[in-house]
Amino acid sequence: MKKHRRTLAIRSAGRKPCGWPASHPELILLTDAVRLPDPLPAMRRLPPGSAVILRHYEWSYARRLALGHAMNALCRQRGLLLLVAGDARLARAVGADGVHLPQGLLPRAAGLRTRFRMVTAATHDASAVALAARAGIDAVLVSPVFATASHPGVTGLGVLRFAALARQAKCGGLGVYALGGMDAVSMRRLRGLPMTGIAGIGGFAA
Repeated sequence: MKKHRRTLAIRSAGRKPCGWPASHPELILLTDAVRLPDPLPAMRRLPPGSAVILRHYEWSYARRLALGHAMNALCRQRGLLLLVAGDARLARAVGADGVHLPQGLLPRAAGLRTRFRMVTAATHDASAVALAARAGIDAVLVSPVFATASHPGVTGLGVLRFAALARQAKCGGLGVYALGGMDAVSMRRLRGLPMTGIAGIGGFAA
């Protein structure tokens, strides 16, 4: 019950403003080989229309391929979107809906836009947001907004810096997801900002 209440709280906090494309999900779950080695239970708790990004960078291609097939099957059952991080070949192999690019791979974004239903990218600064807008991708995951277990010791952007990047992204035609330290409490600090939704690991896995 505690998990269920937390999921509902995060979902309600992540309502997207009027005017955002209906194709953009409100919630994005990112997998993690350490914090969320088996993402399937967390995926089953997501509302239909949400998205999942397969990362598990530490795993071999074969293990990621097997996990990707299992995730894709569940996505079809649950009405979820599946993206694969940093590997278009793997995304094609598992039948994913799209790809997610780390910030360092943003220069490759333009060539992927016509091959997948959805392309997203991680962004941490204004130059990356500008590059994503020029590439014409769908959305950016701006991070880390607040302190997060994924990057211990890293200072978050905070509300003001995140707000500036979110407005820049919106002006560039991009969907905007807040990532890093997302829970019901931190989400209240972001109310009213131009966000499509939220992304996270711990907020969905806990």
